[in-house]
Amino acid sequence: MYRLALLRWFASFAPAPVTVRWTERLRSAAGALIGILFTGVAMRYVPVAPVPVPLLVAPMGASAVLLFAVPASPLAQPWSIIGGNLVASVVGVTCARMIGDPVLACALAVSLAIGGMFALHCVHPPSGAVALTAVLGGPAVHALGYRFVLEPVALQSALLLVAAIAYHAVTGHRYPHAHRRAATEHAPPPGGLTRADVLAALRRQGEWLDIDPEDLTALLQEMQQQAYARTFHTLTCADIMTPSVVTASAATSVPHALRLLQRHGVKALPVIDDGRRLIGIVTRADLAGTAPRAPRQRLRDWFAIGAMTPPRVRGVMNPRVLTIRADAPMADLVPMFASAGHHHIPVVDAHGRLAGILTQADVIHALYRQASLQRQAV
Repeated sequence: MYRLALLRWFASFAPAPVTVRWTERLRSAAGALIGILFTGVAMRYVPVAPVPVPLLVAPMGASAVLLFAVPASPLAQPWSIIGGNLVASVVGVTCARMIGDPVLACALAVSLAIGGMFALHCVHPPSGAVALTAVLGGPAVHALGYRFVLEPVALQSALLLVAAIAYHAVTGHRYPHAHRRAATEHAPPPGGLTRADVLAALRRQGEWLDIDPEDLTALLQEMQQQAYARTFHTLTCADIMTPSVVTASAATSVPHALRLLQRHGVKALPVIDDGRRLIGIVTRADLAGTAPRAPRQRLRDWFAIGAMTPPRVRGVMNPRVLTIRADAPMADLVPMFASAGHHHIPVVDAHGRLAGILTQADVIHALYRQASLQRQAV
């Protein structure tokens, strides 16, 4: 039993299987080649100083791994490399000058550098090597004193960062990895999962996780979508939509459109042309601002604008309509309702003609019905 537990413990040393595509691996390796080459060549043109400056310091190699291999990591962002390396170099030079024992100086330099990086939100693992280099770099590094912070550390960090930004832009990758916009307080939680939920779970972990909260939120939402697609892959929008749709034309009057909404108990009217192609949608909210409150007020408004005809739907409808194909999987509706804040989505056929309409209630009913069938089958 103990032998089996020991074997499992040793097996845990192995990393998780790498799922990165070969093209991405080659792109990362080529980026590191270009980045280090650019930094080294640029350093050759730095004016010669009384004290020679190292052409390349070793921690730049570790920084290149992060910047080109895992550019989405919070540890690889611009402030992480610049801030982390500056903090570590200042701490390292200070410890080297004030502490005679190199072992103690190294330990304190790395420890204080980590604390400083956490305080300034610029954790960058290669910066630990920067702190050690400042202590153990030998006479050439020690002779630079605090100039070591600017040359070579700050200068080489900036050159490597410029190379990374340019390379990722040329190869079509997003860097710096900007935060995704979180849902506003007025928008519904996307997929039922909010950034606050993710942050609360991360806080309960009690340790640093090398992933941006926004990226983790987006990943979990995509996992939810995949789970929906797997569970409800047999249902399409045509299976759950309401095929009999109350519609309006662009020439329909606003009062008549309001009467249609009230008579049929719906909240939106798709607007179609003579060929039943969708050209817009009008909701109660769109019509509320144009509807007169009384016949006397209606007459006053019409005379005020010099016309005796009521306003038409074409003037208040929204021509930008979010639609979905009738043959689309039902799972595609979940993010449309959850993150976009829509309550009704018109369904169109392959030719763009209106085939039906879907509401949140239709989706909830279908989910409940499918779950009930699955429970009965168990």
